[in-house]
Amino acid sequence: MNKTTDVVDRDEPVEIGSGEIWSLRLYVAGSTPKSVAAFANLKRICERHLAGKYTIEVIDLLEQPQLAAGDQILAIPTLVRKLPEPLRRIVGDLRDTERTLVGLNLRPATDA
Repeated sequence: MNKTTDVVDRDEPVEIGSGEIWSLRLYVAGSTPKSVAAFANLKRICERHLAGKYTIEVIDLLEQPQLAAGDQILAIPTLVRKLPEPLRRIVGDLRDTERTLVGLNLRPATDA
């Protein structure tokens, strides 16, 4: 049986309950190459690691710049994991799958 992990605190991944839905918010600026890449990469990662257990809300800051303040967005693209708590942010186009998984705390960081 495949199991997905969730974060109760910043360091301890635990199994997600079957009804757990991950709420992700991706801040972009229009349809720039980095914004498009970030969405495609996020979708790929979610389908592989959170299949059926996630929602993605894309916020275009060119259309709604006032929403940047609520999640303290200073750079774009930025992914914000709203749920499960704690809130986490990842800046960039998410092309480094391993870094993104660690940032979302789907996978523990390894010592290099």
